[in-house]
Amino acid sequence: MRVLLLRFDAPLVAFGGPVVDHHGVVQVFPAVSMLAGLIGNALGWDHRDATKLLGLQERIRHAARVDRRGEPLIDYQTVDLGQPWMLPERTGWTTRDRIAQRAGSNKTGTHQRWRHYRADSVHTVALALNGTGEPELGTIASALNTPARPLFVGRKCCLPASRIGLGITEAESPIAALAETPRSSRADPGPLPATWWSTDPADATINHSRIVSVTDERDWHNQVHIGRRLMREGVIDPPEMRSG
Repeated sequence: MRVLLLRFDAPLVAFGGPVVDHHGVVQVFPAVSMLAGLIGNALGWDHRDATKLLGLQERIRHAARVDRRGEPLIDYQTVDLGQPWMLPERTGWTTRDRIAQRAGSNKTGTHQRWRHYRADSVHTVALALNGTGEPELGTIASALNTPARPLFVGRKCCLPASRIGLGITEAESPIAALAETPRSSRADPGPLPATWWSTDPADATINHSRIVSVTDERDWHNQVHIGRRLMREGVIDPPEMRSG
């Protein structure tokens, strides 16, 4: 199996989960929808390419590990949208050089929200594609190296500190590739937390794992998180990065 290796090393990362009231909470591992969105952004797609994003999301088979846990951080934000300079026709610019106008019942008034992040953490992902078609793995690797737009790790303020793509390797599965990939030079010592898509019951014994239920897929047509699927969570002990 061909597997693309990714590394998320950034001052802040935000693997978003379902929003609770005004709290933008985060999860330990990146969602499959975040990976699809990241790749789509690198390829130059946008939210109107919902069919493409949904097709890519359904093909992704991935494993992820936490090389460095970092620290939790909560950013408290408040804004008065009724100020003249915050009127809908004067709001910020998108990455496509267009004005992002607000609409709906929340376009005026004072708003509060709490955005959760992980600070100074490092995460490694092994990603494979099920089935055939475009984009294929090589196309994705090239797009991550020369993206159509700036890339971010979860939210637009979470800019990577280093190249995301580590290259393509051969392995029996994404979790096997992750177990063989050297840990980051800034990784925590000892076994590292990991999650992976797997239907092989032997993984439960080999990696001391358990099955967990996750909601990490996205209905790209309606822009909401949906579904429930099963992943495994456990620990792996990858090799140290070679010096020199």
